Amino acid sequence: MPNDAPMPPVVEPAKTLVSARTARRRRALTVAGGVLALFALWELATGFVAYTSDAYVRSDLISVAPEVTGRIVAVVVHDNQPVAAGDLLAKIDPEPFRLARDAAQASLREAAAHIVADQDATHIADAQRQVADAALTYAQETIRRVQALQADSVASRAQLDDANAALRRATADVAAASGAQAKAQQLLAADAATQQRLEAELALAEWRLDRTRIVAPGDGTINNLTLRVGDMARAAEPLIGVIDAHAWRINANYKQYFIPRFTAGGTAWVWLDSHPWRLYRGRIDGIGRGISRSPDAPGLLPYVAPTTDWIRLQRRFPVTIDLVDRPSDLKLLMGADARVLIFP
Repeated sequence: MPNDAPMPPVVEPAKTLVSARTARRRRALTVAGGVLALFALWELATGFVAYTSDAYVRSDLISVAPEVTGRIVAVVVHDNQPVAAGDLLAKIDPEPFRLARDAAQASLREAAAHIVADQDATHIADAQRQVADAALTYAQETIRRVQALQADSVASRAQLDDANAALRRATADVAAASGAQAKAQQLLAADAATQQRLEAELALAEWRLDRTRIVAPGDGTINNLTLRVGDMARAAEPLIGVIDAHAWRINANYKQYFIPRFTAGGTAWVWLDSHPWRLYRGRIDGIGRGISRSPDAPGLLPYVAPTTDWIRLQRRFPVTIDLVDRPSDLKLLMGADARVLIFP
């Protein structure tokens, strides 16, 4: 190898170290600037667009509970069947309630017969009182005449004694007739009250008999039907669930810093995961004013979980959205996911 070959340049270690530090600093600044730019763009975007994927379709679930207790003898609907208000859903055995109604009717007829007898007894007591009053009036007039005649020495002492005795008998007869009259009236009043009670019992028996027919309280769709013939229905215990056909809405949970910019009646755009690739126009119907911070609190305040997986989020408040001009063939699914855009 020739001795006059050129030697490679010698790089000083200090300059190399400085250049590496400078490059790292530039990269760090670039990354930080990019993050700040993204943050600024996000803040700018969220000033014009409020978006949430924490939304879902909701309606009202009507819990249909019987109002009387008895055995189910018929179930006339099937799962997922549309129903209208007043449609028969199931029947409870009516025989015990029919027998109770018949017994109430018989008791009411008996009470009516007692009322008629009481009215007759009252009329008789009234007539006896009138006779006793007339006899008393006659006895009073008689004793006045006898006293006047005795004063003129025309009537004897014996006649006056007889007149006094007649007056005492007439007075006693009036008292007895008055007592009989009062007793007859009291008996009539008591039997009239019994009749009113039996009429109420008959009305209640007829109401219970009518409630053996379990009907749909509103338009909707049968959901998760498990009721079978032979099951025991108990009053006030739900048996059938009906998803309300007229209460569909979107519940969207929005971060708290969006809420002050929303107004009731504002426009929202809804993406339904069950019907993707189309936005449906909605109207803000209501904005939640409070949430529960504990999942164990009573259900009067909604609880919105502040975490998703392991990430803690800002507190979110529910916003209720009604779909505007919803297509008649749009089949909404209760609990289905949705996404919402609002331009505050």
